[in-house]
Amino acid sequence: MSTLPSREDEQALVERAKRDPSAFGELYDLYFLQIYRFVYSRMRDQAAAEDVTSEVFMKALKSIGRYQDTGKPFSAWLYQIAVNSVADRYRLARPVEDIDEQRDLAVGGPALEEVAAQRDELRRIWSVVETLPRQQRIAMVLKFQEDMKIEDIAAVMGKSPGAVKLLIHRGVTRVRQLVGGEDRP
Repeated sequence: MSTLPSREDEQALVERAKRDPSAFGELYDLYFLQIYRFVYSRMRDQAAAEDVTSEVFMKALKSIGRYQDTGKPFSAWLYQIAVNSVADRYRLARPVEDIDEQRDLAVGGPALEEVAAQRDELRRIWSVVETLPRQQRIAMVLKFQEDMKIEDIAAVMGKSPGAVKLLIHRGVTRVRQLVGGEDRP
């Protein structure tokens, strides 16, 4: 993966990209993999994830002239486009595959039974996350799958950091209730 530029270098590159398509190509090269990983984590279908990721960058290219530096990383803007593009795709056709069916775990020697139990637990957790209200689900994915900072999640979702923390707290609480005791409301 490419090393991400400093904030100053990133902003200079974004400003160049507003005038020069080859500079946008550099942004594409820098951020393609992380945006693709995020989209794939939501879609779980390689062809659909490739299509949506392409749409994200096409929308970004068309809108780069209107991009304003708000003090957040450029990737936060791309994630925002990706969240909306995935939501648009879901509205068109709901995927039938379990979101976590193909999740890889780093295996450093545990017994096969342990790995299977971990995968089953992760699958249960993420299947519960998928039942959460849309805003909680997005906040949880950006925080725990994408490892984004609260401030960046807030920028992506158009919410305050406090609202994002509340969404995550409520989501985690609900997941604990449902995974910890399937029969509790």
